[in-house]
Amino acid sequence: MKKLFVMTLAAMALIGCQKADTNPFFNYKNWDTPHGTYPFEEIKTEHFMPAFEQAFAEGYAEIDSIVANPEAPTFENTIVALDEAGEMLNCVAGCFYNLTHSETNEQLQALEQELSPKMSEYSTSIILNEGLFARVKAVYEQRDQLALTADQKELLQDTYDSFANNGANLDAEAKEKYRELTSRLSKLTLTYGQNVLKATNAWTKLITDEALLQGLSDDTKAMMKANAEKKGEQGWLLDLKPTTYRPVMEDLDNRELRQELYTAYNTRCIGGEFDNTQIIVDIVNTRLEIAQLFDKCNYAEKSLVKTCAENQENVYNLLNQLRDSYMPAAKNEVKELQDYAKELGFEGELQSWDFSYYSKKLKDAKYAISDDLLRPYFELETVKQGVFDLANRLYGLTFKLNKDIQVYNPEVSAYDVFDADGNFLAVYYTDFHPRDGKRGGAWMNDFQPQYVRNGVDHRPHIVNVMNFTRPTADKPALFTYDEVETFLHEFGHALHGMLSRCTYASQSGTNVPRDFVELPSQFNENFLGEKEFLDTFAKHYQTGEPMPQDLIDKIKAAQNYHAAYACVRQLSFGYLDMAWHTITKPFAPKGDLQQAVIDFGNEAMAQVQVLPEVAGTQMQTAFTHIFSGGYAAGYYSYKWSEVLDADAFSVFKAAQATNGSIFDKESADKFRMNVLEKGGTEHPMTLYRRFRGGEPSIDALLERDGIKK
Repeated sequence: MKKLFVMTLAAMALIGCQKADTNPFFNYKNWDTPHGTYPFEEIKTEHFMPAFEQAFAEGYAEIDSIVANPEAPTFENTIVALDEAGEMLNCVAGCFYNLTHSETNEQLQALEQELSPKMSEYSTSIILNEGLFARVKAVYEQRDQLALTADQKELLQDTYDSFANNGANLDAEAKEKYRELTSRLSKLTLTYGQNVLKATNAWTKLITDEALLQGLSDDTKAMMKANAEKKGEQGWLLDLKPTTYRPVMEDLDNRELRQELYTAYNTRCIGGEFDNTQIIVDIVNTRLEIAQLFDKCNYAEKSLVKTCAENQENVYNLLNQLRDSYMPAAKNEVKELQDYAKELGFEGELQSWDFSYYSKKLKDAKYAISDDLLRPYFELETVKQGVFDLANRLYGLTFKLNKDIQVYNPEVSAYDVFDADGNFLAVYYTDFHPRDGKRGGAWMNDFQPQYVRNGVDHRPHIVNVMNFTRPTADKPALFTYDEVETFLHEFGHALHGMLSRCTYASQSGTNVPRDFVELPSQFNENFLGEKEFLDTFAKHYQTGEPMPQDLIDKIKAAQNYHAAYACVRQLSFGYLDMAWHTITKPFAPKGDLQQAVIDFGNEAMAQVQVLPEVAGTQMQTAFTHIFSGGYAAGYYSYKWSEVLDADAFSVFKAAQATNGSIFDKESADKFRMNVLEKGGTEHPMTLYRRFRGGEPSIDALLERDGIKK
């Protein structure tokens, strides 16, 4: 679906008039930068609103020109023209919304809030433009008589569906209601996400007695000490960022402090200054109203139409099938851990703040492996080179640091990417470490998508943003195994963007259904468990010695450790998401709203609950994926894609058994040509079957996770 139809964007105030020669966005087509990249050093906060206003004006004019065209509607003068409209807006928004996620501040957040209704009105006015839809519909109704290529047919279908599924066929009264609801939803989701970031940044705890930090590694304590020094404090500063939260939950001996941190993390935005409780209710009720405007019984029914799953029955079939397969093993894993903790002197029932702590100890006892053992072999620069080399071995790509490309933060690096023939392929930015202005998690985005116009292939500008371990005063950034895996995941998304070979921007790269978009990313993770890949980069940061064979053997042996628990945890998020988005009546509980929201979440997740509920806590008030991201009624897609990624990687494993290498070029070429290059030019399952030569099976996932032998 075209970007300008689905952007739920937000905000900014007009900050004075500016001459074209002072605002870099007014000259965006002629930037004197490598590959036309953003001149970040010239872009100031005050430039955004005038640029957005100009972009709106240009966008509206382009739409008016399409509608007023005296010629009969054709694929070129209507569908292609619409796909190309809004170029300046996409440019300005591409910069602004990447910054509000990775380099935000109070000014940008205020601007984001103010722009929200403007962006909502812009996209809605296009969807509800009757003259424009009449032209689109005229072309659509002749589709069987037009000699269109496969990607053109898909673009025509997607364009028509974008209108039809977003209100174009509604009557006048319903259209006004839809306009009101989409504007309201845009504001709500924006506020929700900003609240999560603010609440995450607001909580800190200064520790002045180092004895309370027993169990934490020297590296983790050094990071916490540096955090305190940045705030002008003496001691060790705990916060809720992943680089603190995870090691505390896994390593800290002090159970009371673990519980305190767990509780703080899982009560973010429940009550207080950044309360999201009412906002959740308003979001799901607004989404329900939108669905009912389209005669759908719930939001999931509307949302799932353009996905691989297609309907909620298929989503629940997958979730239930995985639940039935994994729950017995997950319960056994928890029982084993409970027994192990008891052997160590633990009394009572394991709680959520105990699981990671004892899980790591048991893993070390069973496999003699831990992050402390692995970190020295996962230094940032060697990991990065290993990931780049993987892309080279599979797809022939090379990466060259380009210091002439301007970046939005000194920690960001930019690379020129070349194909096997030495041709320029993409710009790739990396942003590895947490900051106060960066939201949590890890993601891929594009500053510029790939597309072909007037015979020119405009190559993409891709960014990976992450929140990984920082370097300390005496050590470089040393990653955990999970951080390396996450990097591979996000780099898989980046490859999907960089390798795109599409004509139309709205189809290129990751512009695919959300239950297919995770296939390239999750597929890429599989290589980390392979000795052949680890041998290429995992070297001790001090000695340069390769990771020893016994350590690699331990990684392999531990690969399925608590895989069932991890699966049911993901399923719990999927069930929670579907529960909120399959309500058929507005959520309007009697009594205490906060408790009602918590109870609703607990009930939705109960069927895959393997640890005791913790009263007063819930993750849904900070569940940005579904309440402020693009995964509403779509969180299941991680598991849907995981079935595909395991099935796809089984092709490489079969080739390895035959030719001795996991870097099988023939399989990689098929995956590249049929998945990574094609974007949304055809139905995703058509592309997958072409790569696979048949239907995917759940068996590969069950075998990989050790559930089925």
